[in-house]
Amino acid sequence: MLNYILRRLGAGLLLLAVVTAVTFWIFYVLPKWAGVTPRGMAAMYVGKAPTPEALDATVERLGLDQPVIVQFFDFIRSLVFGDQFQFGRETVECAAPCLGYSFTTNSPVLEQLLARLPITVSLALGAAVIWLIGGVAVGVLSAVKRGSVFDRLAMGTALVGVSLPIYFTGLLALAFIVHEWKVLPVPRYAPLTENPGAWFTAMLLPWITLAFLHAAQYARQTRAGMLEVLSEDYIRTARAKGLSERKVIFKHALRPALTPILTIFGLDLGLVLGGAILTEKVFSLKGVGAYAIDAIIGKDLPVVLGVTLLGAVFIVVCNLVVDLLYPLVDPRVRIAG
Repeated sequence: MLNYILRRLGAGLLLLAVVTAVTFWIFYVLPKWAGVTPRGMAAMYVGKAPTPEALDATVERLGLDQPVIVQFFDFIRSLVFGDQFQFGRETVECAAPCLGYSFTTNSPVLEQLLARLPITVSLALGAAVIWLIGGVAVGVLSAVKRGSVFDRLAMGTALVGVSLPIYFTGLLALAFIVHEWKVLPVPRYAPLTENPGAWFTAMLLPWITLAFLHAAQYARQTRAGMLEVLSEDYIRTARAKGLSERKVIFKHALRPALTPILTIFGLDLGLVLGGAILTEKVFSLKGVGAYAIDAIIGKDLPVVLGVTLLGAVFIVVCNLVVDLLYPLVDPRVRIAG
């Protein structure tokens, strides 16, 4: 087990290195291939209407006129060892891992990400619990009651959930649940440690809206997996031995059917932790996703770069955890030492 974990950690670090290199290539090398000059690249770092002096200073400070290999190693060095930013006579320290300095908010990118991360984590984990439990439960019932009214209604609702974009269902929920029926207040995030009640109330509607999209997909996937497993010979053998239907479903059929669900859950959770962009914008939650959108609009390149790398870290970590959970879900899976 330890050897497997070390191998997976090594593979994860290698993948992060590849993502870092590709990200650097997209933001630093690709523009040069398109004919952008060092001054043009510097303009993406200094905000709107920069002066020629500011452009020249940024080119020199970021080394944009240096060879690509030198720029890449400087980029890696700042990630591992930190960096310094010179603004006139003022020197700003950026501790490792340094993801750059936002010229829109005038603060280190990592500092802003950590400040917004609790909102995104709250949104992602709460919605993940709802969509996983709800989607799997509906999928199992639909498979067991195949062809029934419940099955048709559940799969029809799932098809609607998969088809409707989050900005439509989110605005619809705000219009009716919040403003028309006044069932819930307008979502305003409050930290969990300060006011758990206000935190739960503020996050409930975003949770439901985000979970509805994913739960629909999980219900369809679970139903398909359950129907495939229920047709296996060992399921017929278990029933022939006189086992109860509940034991057949939950002990012998559900666990193998959950393997693909666990796989997509790791990917989905990693992506949402990297920023649920549409959900955060619809409900005015100032999380990582909303931060990324504002950075794209304002051409704040260091922030876009930082969010990209943060999302890659979440996806790698979530997939590592999923790999370790496989044997617990499906006994047929064994981890080679």
